[in-house]
Parts: sequence; structure tokens; C-alpha cells
Amino acid sequence: MTHPTPVPSARPTAPSAAERAYQHLKRAVLEQVYPGGLLVSEGEIAEATGVSRTPVREALLRLEAEGLVKLYPKRGALIRPVSAREIADVVEARRLVELHAARQVWPRRAAIRDDLARWLDEMRRAHAAGDVTALMAADRAFHATVVEAAGNEILAELYHRLRDRQLRMGEASFRLSPGWAEVALTEHAGQLAALDGDDEQAWLDAIGAHIDNAATVLRTLR
Repeated sequence: MTHPTPVPSARPTAPSAAERAYQHLKRAVLEQVYPGGLLVSEGEIAEATGVSRTPVREALLRLEAEGLVKLYPKRGALIRPVSAREIADVVEARRLVELHAARQVWPRRAAIRDDLARWLDEMRRAHAAGDVTALMAADRAFHATVVEAAGNEILAELYHRLRDRQLRMGEASFRLSPGWAEVALTEHAGQLAALDGDDEQAWLDAIGAHIDNAATVLRTLR
């Protein structure tokens, strides 16, 4: 009896040079390794990432489209400083996206309840362990669960870009603002409690208040 020859599993494709440069640069900008107001040259970035200038240029074009840098021919890329206007714009956009999503998911809220509870538990575990990185990731996933459940892929993509922008502004407020983690945990628990109730407006108010409180923290960190 003959047996079919096993098909070798496909190996994951290594990221391109442009993708490596993009990921390196984006992380450096969001984590403020490259602070706002810094002008960096393509050569500096190419040396730091170990790629040629062409993929660096492609990466910078992507970041410019995302509003994170401003390109100046023959000079380099300016890391855009965070302004009070940008903070206000991001907060306003987050309110529009998240409250719209919250309204959309309310009729089928039972479908996301367990996922939200799991992310809240993850936030609590991370906070107890002092793992700020895991805490921030779980916080973001809690919000994203609601947005993605609304079923609009364009809004979900926009939301993730908004959270990237907020990270650059100081979403590491979990590190920089004493007590914010406890406040965030309490407010997320309040959102979950509202989801378990029958008052849609209480659910929307809990989400709106949380975004507004996060905005207040961001303004104090500038």
C-alpha cells in the first residue's frame, strides 16, 4: 500500500527589508526612542536597521501617511511633536469610533461579554505582577474587542491607528501617572457591569467617561 508523500509545511515568510525598517521605526517613534521634534536622516536609520536607504525611504513614506513623521527632501524625517491639538483630535475621533461601536454591539452584547471579562482579568494579573507592557496590551485588546465586534473593518483599522497615535502621546501613562492603572481597572469593571445590565445609556456613558478620563491623563503628561 502506498502512502501519500507528506506535504512539507510552509515556512513563514521573512519580513522584507522595508517591513523590518517600518516596524523598527514605528516602534522607535511610538515608544519615543525618537522623540518628537527630532530630525533623523535616512542614513542614520539605514545604519540602525541594517538595511539600505531604499527600504528606509519606503518605511518613512508609510509613517508619513500615518501622520507620525514629516519628510524633508535631502534632509531627512522630522518626528512630529505631539501637540494639544493632536491630543484633542485623537480623543474626539476615539469617542466617535468607540461610542458608535458600543451602540452597534449592544443588541448582541452577550457575544463579547466573555472576551471582555478575560481581558479585564488579564489586566488585573498584569497589574498585580507589575508588568506594564502586558497591562497596556490587555487594555488595548479590551477596547478593540468592542470596536472589532461592530463589524466595520475600516473603523477597526482607524481605531488601531488612533491607539498608535495615543501610545506616542503617552499611553505609557500606566508608567508615568501614579494610580491610573487602578482607575482604568475600576472603569473597565464598570463598563462590564453596565454591559450586564439593561441600560444602554449606562454602557455608553461608562465608555465615554473612560475615554475622557484617559484624555485628562494624557494632557497632564505633556
